Amino acid sequence: MQGRIVGKVKRVNGPVLTASGITDAQMMELVHVSDLGIVGEIVKLREGEATIQVYEDATGIKPGDNIYGSGMSLSAELAPGLIGNIYDGIQRPLEELRKLSGDFIGKGIAASAVDHDKLWHFVPTVSVGDVIHKGSIIGTVQETERVEHRVMIPPTIEGELTVVNMVGEGDYKVTDQLCLVSSDKGKTTPVSMLQYWPIRVPRPIADHADLHTPLVTGLRVIDTLFPLSKGGTVAIPGGFGTGKTMTQHSIAQWCDADIIVYIGCGERGNEMTDVLREFPHLTDPRTGLSLMERTILIANTSNMPVSAREASIYTGITMAEYYRDMGYNVAIMADSTSRWAEALRELSGRMEEMPAEEGFPAYLPTRIAQFYERAGHMKTLGGGEGSVSVIGAVSPPGGDFSEPVTSHTKRFVRAFWGLDRSLASARHYPAISWLDSYSEYTDEVKEWWNSQSQDKWYTNRQKIMELLQKEVRLQQIVKLVGPDALPDSQNFILEVCSLFKTAFLQQNAFDEIDRYCSIEKQTKMLDIILHYYELGSEAIQKGVPLVKIRRMQVVQDITKMRFSISNDRVDDIDKLELKLERSMMQLGSLYDE
Repeated sequence: MQGRIVGKVKRVNGPVLTASGITDAQMMELVHVSDLGIVGEIVKLREGEATIQVYEDATGIKPGDNIYGSGMSLSAELAPGLIGNIYDGIQRPLEELRKLSGDFIGKGIAASAVDHDKLWHFVPTVSVGDVIHKGSIIGTVQETERVEHRVMIPPTIEGELTVVNMVGEGDYKVTDQLCLVSSDKGKTTPVSMLQYWPIRVPRPIADHADLHTPLVTGLRVIDTLFPLSKGGTVAIPGGFGTGKTMTQHSIAQWCDADIIVYIGCGERGNEMTDVLREFPHLTDPRTGLSLMERTILIANTSNMPVSAREASIYTGITMAEYYRDMGYNVAIMADSTSRWAEALRELSGRMEEMPAEEGFPAYLPTRIAQFYERAGHMKTLGGGEGSVSVIGAVSPPGGDFSEPVTSHTKRFVRAFWGLDRSLASARHYPAISWLDSYSEYTDEVKEWWNSQSQDKWYTNRQKIMELLQKEVRLQQIVKLVGPDALPDSQNFILEVCSLFKTAFLQQNAFDEIDRYCSIEKQTKMLDIILHYYELGSEAIQKGVPLVKIRRMQVVQDITKMRFSISNDRVDDIDKLELKLERSMMQLGSLYDE
């Protein structure tokens, strides 16, 4: 067994152990328990005693077993080889674990997160005598066909650095020394491709940068109505069956992030199995390559150790920050943070801490804030810019958005995509409610969107949101007195909103054309729907009956345009708009005085 003995097991309470005789141990130190080598972490220290949270099944541990210290915190291995891999909550590669222990993970099984024996072709970008600093890029490795891995000076090295020795271009292992740097403080440090970083500590940055570019997802209801900025945070709450996981799958496949980190945190095993089976076969729409060429998966299902579930989101966001520091835009999917909060509640209960509302620990809001605060658009230590966008699913029991996890999460995120059960029951997907959802990134991405839409997006978005609000008030009147009591001008608002929901907000993930919608197509679709409203309102003022407008063939064509017009033929929407104008003109001429 590796490490020094720092104490002995005194009490076992599921994944929480009490240890006695503690010597030479520190808070949050990684330990191995008993000769089984079960991984744990010290979470409380008292005089001579400690509380240890273990990340594996504690069956077999007994009082008197030795506890071995490692002298370091629970840390992520960061090096080429992360992308395309599937890990558990503490960054053990599941494929390697299967080779070592079969279909069921044995106790104390350990494997490196990246292959230490694999050779990577390294191309240096600095030379002997160059002055650099922490975070500087010293060379590149082609990690996948899509991702160039930029080897960086670790952020732990202090001072102004000078390269005193540098290898040439060639094939090296992640543990091989690539260069030797000397600091102005007289210390010489070897640098390899491999870094370790404590998962609960945010990686340092030079500064925060302004948010200005949206994360384009290809989902119209998100991009057009409730945009998310690169480096932003969003919560997707919804009851069982409302489509949280499928929405995240669609975003993971179609969004324009450079790297995807998907964390299956406490979800059902069959859901995670679908992800593991489908993602390697999905095609990245921008490159034609496998989606796994830019994806890291973390699988920590509901039947896996509860404490590893608590660690999994920190493992995921640490890897995301690592690629952010290279200058990439990273999107991290956490599905779901409610299961993570339940893990906190269980561990807190076993540690006999005072519970707060609904049994969650009093520090739940702090932990949620610490997670979402690690998102952002940053200026990196290396002089570049990168971002981490966090998309967290929340599973409130019974769809109650007032429960603690959802309500606390809303305090720390700036976008909210609330899923509506009634929409899901009506097979309206994505079931994102246009009444409950919001985005505070609208002003930040306004300039970018207007540059893509001839300055139309912001005003068009305001117009359609106003129409949707009017529709709510009119629907209340309809429920009281019926639609016949409304004049045609108001019934037409109901008609246009119904068309907008069917032709724009709904999206079919299984349709080759409709599953992804380009920015240009979204802009033109919204434009023609609002043009239809303007022309129709003018026609009704001239005396044209609503029933005549509703029966025009062009209205059916507008309804079907999401299926019939592909992203590379968006000019067909302009032709459709001309057809709409001609039809309205012909109809209006019949009623001109």
